[in-house]
Amino acid sequence: MSEVPTVMQAIDPEAPGGPEVLRLVERPVPQPGPGDVLIRVAAAGVNRPDVLQRKGGYPPPPGAPSIPGLEIAGTVVALGEGVEDTMLGQPVCALLAGGGYAEYAVAPAGQCLPVPEGLEMVEAAAIPETLFTVWTNLFERAFATEGDSVLVHGGTSGIGTMAIALAGLFGLTIIVTAGSDAKCARALELGATHAINYRSDDFVERVKAITGGKGVTAVIDMVGGDYVARNLQCLADDGRHVSIAVQGGATATIPVFEVMRRRLTLTGSTLRPRDTAFKTLVADEIARTVWPHVEAGRLRPVIDRTFPLGQAAAAHARMEEGDHVGKIVLTV
Repeated sequence: MSEVPTVMQAIDPEAPGGPEVLRLVERPVPQPGPGDVLIRVAAAGVNRPDVLQRKGGYPPPPGAPSIPGLEIAGTVVALGEGVEDTMLGQPVCALLAGGGYAEYAVAPAGQCLPVPEGLEMVEAAAIPETLFTVWTNLFERAFATEGDSVLVHGGTSGIGTMAIALAGLFGLTIIVTAGSDAKCARALELGATHAINYRSDDFVERVKAITGGKGVTAVIDMVGGDYVARNLQCLADDGRHVSIAVQGGATATIPVFEVMRRRLTLTGSTLRPRDTAFKTLVADEIARTVWPHVEAGRLRPVIDRTFPLGQAAAAHARMEEGDHVGKIVLTV
């Protein structure tokens, strides 16, 4: 293995602000602790929480680096205590609590998945955050199984495109919403069963029409606010509503008797603050259930655009414009 340097280039803004605060700086290369690996980063995924963190609205959890970045792909170059020697030199992608926008990053060994032959590093870096999020919420919290119908908002986002891909692999009917006819067309191309333009159509009425008045088994919601009550109208009896973000408001007013009468379930989760043990369990489950599809080339993330690490500001600007379809990735 080549020598690991002591300093690296990273994006580590000193104060919150607009995209322009994302400039390259020198930082010490982190050291892997017990159970950790040090990864030479080849690519890092850009996610909505990174934007919130940059603006000062989503501080890293205790112990996580201030450098943003929740997912990476690269090569393992050093091992912490207790990690199997076989990991050294392996290409991996990993879910992080932070630290991805850098030349080197530390990840718990249990949160790494092997990068199979034929999967580009840029693609591998675009998988962990959305895959862990969609898997835990759609399949573990919403209990979606083959034959179920689901409504997912933000159909062309990183989360939305991953949900479409997994729905195709696991036999779900997936209805998505998006903000333009062009985005709806793209979602259908990617495999969505139905796509609704929420600006020109009432998604509640459209879901009722599509499902013959029955409603969907589950809703995955990243909007919150007044969407929650509308989402409940889209659910079939015994349906499950899973909140994963609150881009449109952190509080909602809901008809409680409707929840009782139709036996609805409201749940939700955040991934980043969960401990390593939980994320390792999810990684193990994904390795068993989803990774064979990745290895066979059946699951590929949708890549919108790549930017060099030094252009992280442009990558964030692209995300905030909202025109992207799929994942934005930084290359290192």
